[in-house]
Amino acid sequence: MAAQATDPQGKPRDDGPAGPSPGAGDSAGGKGVAWLVAGAFFMEMLDSTIITTALPEMARSFGVRPADMSVGMSAYLLALAVFIPISGWVADRYGSRKVFGGALALFTFASILCGLSQSLAQFTAARVLQGLGGAMMVPVGRLAVLRATPKSELVRAIAIITWPGLAAPVIGPLVGGVITTYMGWHWIFFLNVPLGLVGMLLTQHLVHGEAGGRRPFDTWGFILTGVGCSVFMYAMDLCGELTVSLPAVAGLLALAVLALSLAVRHLRRTPHPLVDLTAMRYPTFAVTVYGGSLFRIAIGSAPFLLPLMFQVGFGATPVQAGSLMLALFAGNLAMKPGTGWVMRSFGFRRVLVVNGLLVALGFAGCAMLGADTPYWLACALLFFCGMCRSMQFTALNTLGFADVPRDAMTGATTLFSACQQLNAGMGIAFGAIALRAAEWATGVAGAAPGPQAFRLALAASAVLALLAIIDSFRLRADAGAAISGHNKPKAA
Repeated sequence: MAAQATDPQGKPRDDGPAGPSPGAGDSAGGKGVAWLVAGAFFMEMLDSTIITTALPEMARSFGVRPADMSVGMSAYLLALAVFIPISGWVADRYGSRKVFGGALALFTFASILCGLSQSLAQFTAARVLQGLGGAMMVPVGRLAVLRATPKSELVRAIAIITWPGLAAPVIGPLVGGVITTYMGWHWIFFLNVPLGLVGMLLTQHLVHGEAGGRRPFDTWGFILTGVGCSVFMYAMDLCGELTVSLPAVAGLLALAVLALSLAVRHLRRTPHPLVDLTAMRYPTFAVTVYGGSLFRIAIGSAPFLLPLMFQVGFGATPVQAGSLMLALFAGNLAMKPGTGWVMRSFGFRRVLVVNGLLVALGFAGCAMLGADTPYWLACALLFFCGMCRSMQFTALNTLGFADVPRDAMTGATTLFSACQQLNAGMGIAFGAIALRAAEWATGVAGAAPGPQAFRLALAASAVLALLAIIDSFRLRADAGAAISGHNKPKAA
């Protein structure tokens, strides 16, 4: 018999694990919503990564230095950090369908403005609008999937909406380079128009969710979370620059920690918090925040370190480096059909521990690559790494909502999305800091990093992935069994 959902003290709970509300759509409807949300996520995440290879050409078009284009990147990330915390309140007030459809419309309109921009100022303003649309899409889309999907199909649905976060950072730079070279950088943004229009049309037919009632807007919660998240993201973004001022970064981080600490204190005491922290009482959700954050930071360093190692360390061309990264993407996709069977056979805790070890082993294997490594062997290793990280992502994203009650689901999705966004920036910053520390340790500070520096940086990512496993040992053996189906007897 499947394990019954429990409260934070381990006692059986009557409301069951988070799932669709009464009258929710069937399996086919939930799957359709999952694919719609996955497509929207892919559009949003691809847009944030595809632009990296187009920055030099865009700088020439605007008549500025390539380094000046970072303001457009930072504006998008800061808008996400500021507005993600209010997405739950907006969804409750206006309903998932209206908010998700409106977010798609705003993101599409802002994409048109980005493509039509004639100056850096215009482009930056358009990116802020894009960030606002993206901030509404991510948590509200995940909430729509959780509400529309039956418990028995939740693992499959989460696997579907997980792949954009794994695929976009890998294929984005390559796709951006091709579009910029053969079509012009404007088409990077115009590509979103047909995708957005189709998404808006499907939203009207697939996504349900009426307004959940009016609750007061938490102004202090918005100010404190907005300041904390945006300053933290800006500090992480500075870590990736070559001429960063360490005292300035330290001061910004101190301000961010202070603001976020005050925000947590306020959210726990106010009767109507902007972000409900109730979900943190459940061990299955807490694991995805604490250990899951360490894992996502480690994984987020790979798209930064690996292409640099292939090109700077080994002398590969951008096309060769991009083709190697496609092997990582192929591993992500190859693992998706088997995620449900693996979690059903072994359970969440065993998967997170054993597969987490394999993730760390994959980082160690990447650290052992060299310029003379056969191409097929490097592709095989990256394919293996892609499979392992795909499994870990799906397990964490599914387990997080296994025991969250329905009345805390909005706050849980908002908090989860905010953590994911912060982790993405921290992953790149961690990779940059690890590489600089490795340059200093190998005596090449100030020069182009060599293969040994990249090996040490990847070893640091492997250690971080190992530390992420520790939190999983706190889970019960039957954690999330009601969703994974682990130890559930087969029907006669």
